[in-house]
Amino acid sequence: MVSMADTSANQAEYPQSRSQAPGLGFPLARLVVVFCLATGVVLESAIGPARGKKTGENTLFRSLWDSLDPGDVVLADRCYCSYFDIAMLNGRGIDVVFRLHQQRKCDFRCGRRLGREDQIVTWTRPGRPAWMDKATYEQIPETLEVRQLRVRVQTRGFRTRVVDVVTTLLDAKIYTKAQIASLYRQRWHAELDLRSIKVVLGMDVLRCKTPEMVRKEIGMTLAAYNVVRALMARAAKEHDRIPRRLSFKGALQSLLGFAEKLRESSAEKRDWLWEIILGGIANDEVGNRPDRIEPRARKRRPKPYPLLTKPRKQAQNALRKAS
Repeated sequence: MVSMADTSANQAEYPQSRSQAPGLGFPLARLVVVFCLATGVVLESAIGPARGKKTGENTLFRSLWDSLDPGDVVLADRCYCSYFDIAMLNGRGIDVVFRLHQQRKCDFRCGRRLGREDQIVTWTRPGRPAWMDKATYEQIPETLEVRQLRVRVQTRGFRTRVVDVVTTLLDAKIYTKAQIASLYRQRWHAELDLRSIKVVLGMDVLRCKTPEMVRKEIGMTLAAYNVVRALMARAAKEHDRIPRRLSFKGALQSLLGFAEKLRESSAEKRDWLWEIILGGIANDEVGNRPDRIEPRARKRRPKPYPLLTKPRKQAQNALRKAS
């Protein structure tokens, strides 16, 4: 989710939450992004209102399917684990690794056993949902074979102790349970990449006052993000590093620090500066902390101001009358 300036134009296209009174909330947009797992580059994105019919994450994600190629593997959380999405992606030659949806029960007493808490089961096609037309529904197979496996988290301090994973990578000899579990754990990179976009690049709160400019602001931010990621990939390749081990914020700071010198330098000197920049990016690695645990709490206290409980103009008028 991203919020934006509270204008009538933005409210009309990206309305605020129904739980907020008029004049007190901010327009909200839902953003779905497809990342490259290896480099963190944004491959495709879609934006839509945060509420209303056909505005959910799944709908936005389906609009991006044409950007996927046969042989790709989609790694996502339980929100995307539906029979229809898995079947339609599989029909395009695309495999998935999802966390099992909370409404599906995982019973290891049935199915074809591949190992301990690892099996292949057959799902039956549910009834046609309201968002799907009849012709598309009839093209979806009546049954679907998927692989279910359970990952038990032994690390102390982790909130989640058991994770059930669903995948269409059925061959246990090629794709072992440990490999699938390791792959799903890397899904957290998507959360870190979104944090880089929203926090480091400041896209959490958009500044533009019209929907058209809001979309341009998002597009430019994602383009800037990809420029930094491309530099990180180039630095990793030239200095034998893993792109995911490099610091995004450090790479951004290196680029901004040399930006003025790059603009003013000659072509010969610019090549020399690029070597220095790429070397600095390659040497700025993040810590290897796979089992780090942190409390889900904030240490810094907010400023002791009361909440604005009426539209700003009304609050301003009340202050004028009181003075």
